[in-house]
Formats: sequence, C-alpha cells, structure tokens
Amino acid sequence: MLSGIITLALLLLFVGGWIWAWRPARKADFDAAARLALDEHDLPAQDKGARP
Repeated sequence: MLSGIITLALLLLFVGGWIWAWRPARKADFDAAARLALDEHDLPAQDKGARP
C-alpha cells in the first residue's frame, strides 16, 4: 500500500514538473538559457602564453 502511494506521489510530481516546464510563460527563460552557450562576450580573456 505504501509503495503505491509513493509511486502515485512521484507520478504527480513528474507530471507537475512537466506541465511547469512546458508552460508558454517559460519559453523566454528557456530561449535565454539556450543562447548562453553562444554568447561570446562573457568569455574570460585568454593568457597569451597559454596553448589552446
């Protein structure tokens, strides 16, 4: 009985997280996170003596 309750609770948590992540209001946040890897202006300056 306890394992069934835990399974149901975890399923509801998963579905709630899925709904939260796929809400249209979250699109701007996910688009900004997707662009993080492409932003080059935030890179630290490389040492001239260091090898790549």
